[in-house]
Amino acid sequence: MNAFYILTAIILWSSLGVFVRIAEVPVQTIMFYSVLAALIIQSAMLTHKSYRQYLPPVKDLKFPILLGIVSLINTFTFYFAYKNTTIANAILTHYTAPVIVAFLAPFLLKEKITLRILTVIVIASTGLWIMLNGFSPEKGHGLGIIAGLVSGFMYAMLIIILRAKSTNFHPLALAFLSNLVIVLLLSPFIREFPIKALWIFITMGIVHSTIAPVLYFKGLQTVSANKAAVLGYMEPVMAIILSAIFLSENPGANTIIGGLLIILSGCITLIKKQNKNSAF
Repeated sequence: MNAFYILTAIILWSSLGVFVRIAEVPVQTIMFYSVLAALIIQSAMLTHKSYRQYLPPVKDLKFPILLGIVSLINTFTFYFAYKNTTIANAILTHYTAPVIVAFLAPFLLKEKITLRILTVIVIASTGLWIMLNGFSPEKGHGLGIIAGLVSGFMYAMLIIILRAKSTNFHPLALAFLSNLVIVLLLSPFIREFPIKALWIFITMGIVHSTIAPVLYFKGLQTVSANKAAVLGYMEPVMAIILSAIFLSENPGANTIIGGLLIILSGCITLIKKQNKNSAF
């Protein structure tokens, strides 16, 4: 069931590129106000006695602060990529993360790499590289592509950090504290309030900065970092489909074929093993 929490969060996040584009405001502005909207919602929820108990003591705030900083860098570079290159270019460079996680998890988390995980990584990576054959670093897209690669590395770090420590925190409290760090760090750089984008800030605050991260944090409490990373491959597929529908960025044959392989890898990840003693 927890794998489906992660998958649902990823599908929700796949619409981010469309919202970032149509908002037509600077990256730091859309980040600040969408996270602020989420913070207001989460604050109201945490005042309820059933959630208040989950707020950690001051001595345990080191991890949420680190999470907030990594999340800020990850999100900022990802949004910057969305603004400065195509949705496909941004999302595909961002999804170098699962490969990074696959290599780092055995060393940093002592997780075993099973035959199943190796299989889905190979299938998903093949799909990604097929998609990348249609990836064109045309003039003017360089900064967006670099930002996408940086966001991919930071996303990998985020998965590993969460897998290592998230079981000690309630998902809502973790989302609230990391969002609080992001708002505090961004506040000195905010000079305007674009009222025309208010509905976007509220939607992103509810969907992308509250519901999705709570589901994701909950899922990562029991799902391995490698499995979470592979499930993440569904985001490029959904993001490219949505960009075609709402932004008229039509994918080519490479994107379609690669996307089908990525979907296959996600299905294999979700299928339960019939034989618990099987290496696969």
